[in-house]
Amino acid sequence: MPHPGFSWQLKGRPATQPHEYVRAGTAKILTLFHPASGQVQLHPVTRSTNAILHPWLKMTLEDVTARLSTITDPIDPGLNRTLWQVWQNGLTMPFTLPEDLPPLRVLLVWDNLAGHKTPEMVGWLCRHGIMPLYTPLGGSWLNMAEAIQRILKRRALDGQYPTTPAEIGTWFAQTAHAWNQRPTPFVWNGKRRKRRRNRPGDGHPVGGSVAFTLRPLSQFSETSQNAETHTK
Repeated sequence: MPHPGFSWQLKGRPATQPHEYVRAGTAKILTLFHPASGQVQLHPVTRSTNAILHPWLKMTLEDVTARLSTITDPIDPGLNRTLWQVWQNGLTMPFTLPEDLPPLRVLLVWDNLAGHKTPEMVGWLCRHGIMPLYTPLGGSWLNMAEAIQRILKRRALDGQYPTTPAEIGTWFAQTAHAWNQRPTPFVWNGKRRKRRRNRPGDGHPVGGSVAFTLRPLSQFSETSQNAETHTK
């Protein structure tokens, strides 16, 4: 029975793709993901060194904190330090918190790389009320930015034949813009939560991640005070 497809071809003459493998460069996608809202911000680049990643991340995080509601009531310094320290309880290698701490605004989950632990970068995050949380080595599945990258990559590149890194970056940016028009929030779905709330209909797991969504994600896109973000 005839049915709609991606394209129509003459019988015996199927659509084909070039078989040559040409390495014309690499596209990398800097990604900042807010699970609670499902909003994603990304920036296509050809290299992702710290000299490129850190300035973009600082600029993007400044926009994030600027949109958060302003804390006007004074907070007890001892209580404020406790709110920071609670996120380091149980860590094998916690970093030393500065003496002067602003109110905690954002939790930043990102990779456990040496360049992300420099005094300059950690100090900048703390001064802006951002607590960095590092995923364990080999624990990229704990970073929800990995999950959203996988979804965007499938929607942007499946069935396509890009020829340049710029083309890939443009498709990613267009796909992210469409995603943000109707974003899907992600919810933490780690082992502890599974033990407490593992029941039928509880959610839809996102493959390769500890996240799940309250509504299923189709393969193709359709035409507070504290915030948590994940970056990759």
